[in-house]
Amino acid sequence: MLLGVMSDSHDNLPKIAAATALFRKRGVKMILHGGDVVAPFSVRTVLKGGIPLVAVFGNCDGEQPGMKKACKTFFRSPHRFELGGRTIVLAHDPVDLEGEVSEGADLLVHGHTHHPHVRAGAPLLVNPGETGGWLTGRSTVVLVDLADLKAEMVDLGPQETVEL
Repeated sequence: MLLGVMSDSHDNLPKIAAATALFRKRGVKMILHGGDVVAPFSVRTVLKGGIPLVAVFGNCDGEQPGMKKACKTFFRSPHRFELGGRTIVLAHDPVDLEGEVSEGADLLVHGHTHHPHVRAGAPLLVNPGETGGWLTGRSTVVLVDLADLKAEMVDLGPQETVEL
């Protein structure tokens, strides 16, 4: 099963659309979002791709009741669950992965730092960086194959800047 992993999209609708288009093209079966989607309209943009979403709230997700209404599979961080025979822990802040919640997990996912990072091994650790690209100017996502726990970082291209 192929997962699309994103985080910190911060209402950047063009980058969210680019990520979901990539996920559809690559045959992703589920999207994991590590928080800071920010608003319900952005959640709905992720869901337009027709791929199921599991997400956690981040520190910038202000309208949480509306986000939960848009997608019932939004959870407080960290969220531990089973998928495709694997144990996954999805968090926003990497601090949320410390301790018992991560014991025996196959895949650990977090966001918050905006800096993409993949650490192979047991468990596989994935920070997809920032999908929104607002902070670093780089918009990234990760594809994770649950069968072999391999990860591929994908750069969605630079964030366009506008002079005011």
